[in-house]
Amino acid sequence: PTGAERPRRWPCGGGCSVGHCHPLVVQAAHEQNQVLNTNSRYLHDNIVDYAQRLSETLPEKLCVFYFLNSGSEANDLALRLARQYTGHWDVVVLDHAYHGHLSSLIDISPYKFRGLDGQKEWVHVAPLPDTYRGPYREDHPNPAVAYASEVKRVVSSVQEKGRKIAAFFAESLPSVGGQIIPPAGYFPEVAEHVRRAGGVFVADEIQVGFGRVGKHFWAFQLQGEDFVPDIVTMGKSIGNGHPVACVATTQAVARAFEATGVEYFNTFGGSPVSCAVGLAVLDVLEKEQLQAHAACVGSFLMELLGQQKAKHPIIGDIRGVGLFVGVDLIKDKATRTPATEEADYLVSRLKENYILLSTDGPGRNVLKFKPPMCFSLDNAQHVVAKLDAILTDMEEKMRSCETLRLQPEAALLSPPLGECALLLVLGDPELGSLPSAVAPSFQTFCL
Repeated sequence: PTGAERPRRWPCGGGCSVGHCHPLVVQAAHEQNQVLNTNSRYLHDNIVDYAQRLSETLPEKLCVFYFLNSGSEANDLALRLARQYTGHWDVVVLDHAYHGHLSSLIDISPYKFRGLDGQKEWVHVAPLPDTYRGPYREDHPNPAVAYASEVKRVVSSVQEKGRKIAAFFAESLPSVGGQIIPPAGYFPEVAEHVRRAGGVFVADEIQVGFGRVGKHFWAFQLQGEDFVPDIVTMGKSIGNGHPVACVATTQAVARAFEATGVEYFNTFGGSPVSCAVGLAVLDVLEKEQLQAHAACVGSFLMELLGQQKAKHPIIGDIRGVGLFVGVDLIKDKATRTPATEEADYLVSRLKENYILLSTDGPGRNVLKFKPPMCFSLDNAQHVVAKLDAILTDMEEKMRSCETLRLQPEAALLSPPLGECALLLVLGDPELGSLPSAVAPSFQTFCL
């Protein structure tokens, strides 16, 4: 649509948590740009106000804030903080994890390093706490303790080699690993093992924080009110598309970092405009009650998807909380073999209907739903109806993966762009993965 027909906001992924070009966020950036935008060496009210507002959402212990431009910068700084505070070097991470694109973060991201230079000797990988595909599944009496014991085993192995743990890094809800919901109680158990070894716990909230889980503002809070990480990193959604990120930590960690005598300086991290945008996003979250909205719509979406699971045997598992949902597609219920090709075909068919979904997980078979928090009940019904129709068609016409592979490339391309009415982007599709005829449409609607 154009002109008066164009909706005020499109549901759009890629970090636009409160909706593409939300007018209040756009206005805040524009007005601050007209007044002052300078580097962060000079103090201004916005950075103080923003730190104060963020502190009100976090446990009291997390009261020192470093502002940056991206989630990768935030995780890199978290690694530096952990090493300086502990005096140790090694890191424990979860299998299939992704924490950023910098060299230091590729080193602690099994999702990346296995296809590049391999695992460094100071990086140690623990099993992903996946109760659907992992070694301890839904029928285990206490998967939280079982998976935490795997971390303890890794830590002990490290110590036996004479090495020392600086940090345990984990997304509060592992996303690239397949939209995983760690069993309740897992993080507190892990933190106990890691801290006993002299390390700190880093919660990566870059993809999952800021009210997305509905029940809480931060996803790590799903693990219990008493659980508090030593360091929390945030990005993506906190700027609604604007490049802003943050690291929150304790006074003790921050003082150890300051004791080096080398100041941390980031030219545009925490700039007046970035902080104005961050404050506006918090205002929108509160004014439009988007955290409660995420809980409501997320529950409705899970219910609709549950109905599809009962109808379509290809759906092996549906897991999620709030507007963080994964649909695990399988070839066989007994073996739970990932339906990788079917998932790829389904995603391509959804593109024909202007719905952009991505897949995640080691098998690239988990449909990931991480829409902006303005995603509505009507949006949920629309997406699931299209999903149902395509799965039904696949069941009637596509009898094997071989059949799917035989589909001509033209069938995977979208209709003419002039017919495009709405793109729903659920997740973070990369432009490079889109058919060439779809990419211009994506660029047009998701600037």
